[in-house]
Amino acid sequence: MRHLLSVDDLDRADIERVCDRARSFAEVGRRDIKKVPTLRGRTVVSLFYEASTRTASSFELAAKRLSADVVSVKSAGSSVDKGESLRDTIATLSAYEPEAIVIRSPEAGAAALVAGWTEAAVVNAGDGKHEHPSQALLDVYTLIDHVGPLDGKRIWIVGDVAHSRVARSCIRAFLTMGAEITVAGPPTLIPRGIEALGCDVAYDLDGLGEADVVYALRMQRERMRQAFVPSLREYAVNYQIDARRLGPRQLVMHPGPVNRGVELAADVIDGPASLITAQVASGLLVRMAILYEILAGGERPRPLSTVRPEASEDAPIGEPA
Repeated sequence: MRHLLSVDDLDRADIERVCDRARSFAEVGRRDIKKVPTLRGRTVVSLFYEASTRTASSFELAAKRLSADVVSVKSAGSSVDKGESLRDTIATLSAYEPEAIVIRSPEAGAAALVAGWTEAAVVNAGDGKHEHPSQALLDVYTLIDHVGPLDGKRIWIVGDVAHSRVARSCIRAFLTMGAEITVAGPPTLIPRGIEALGCDVAYDLDGLGEADVVYALRMQRERMRQAFVPSLREYAVNYQIDARRLGPRQLVMHPGPVNRGVELAADVIDGPASLITAQVASGLLVRMAILYEILAGGERPRPLSTVRPEASEDAPIGEPA
């Protein structure tokens, strides 16, 4: 991979390679010393124009686990507050000669623009309502870890599909891995023509029992400019995933943060069916794998300064120290 901008840029072999690499880093995480020297002496810039806890912290920790130097920039308190444009910010940060820029922006297509303005590899950490590819990859990894191959698995994605970049990326990734996808929610929150992606559509939860996995989406009130549902209370009555609606073998996912009592009931969030905590743990491993693939994979030559002649016991299987 040269960049990670969209799930559309990945085929099944690409996704499987990232998952296999993440699995090797899981073994590293069980060691006393959890760092590997792969990106020693290389710089990763984390540029977030929107609030984030899971994505920002896991990318930063992933880069540090790979021994990279990390520069974290948030729009609040930076020159962005003074009116600096995205292009000028990238020009400034590029002067530090970063190997990768991880960017989250409220504007769709921002990551693709940045990829044209810098020599660094670019990772899309979420661009408006467009895509969130690393979330989709970690969700695939989490599911494979719990249920095995996704071929033929039935996944229902429930809730605010219209405003969800996670939904768009996950639909594409799950379909690529052979799953069958149904999106469900109020008609006002299901984009017109979404069936063209290859998924089915439901406007109620009557068929939810057929799902192997229920993926609930956050109601993104910050992106809503009008009333898409009469009230959150009414939405919860009709679409909240609670213990009554779940079968004994169904698993539940959510990209976070969760609005407790809205899209998911507390007994589901904290119950045995929930994979939410597993998703967070997978995020670190998969984002380590993403940085490894774009910076140490076959398409990008590694600087001689990062290659040491002697082997290291801290290197993951198959990786030169």
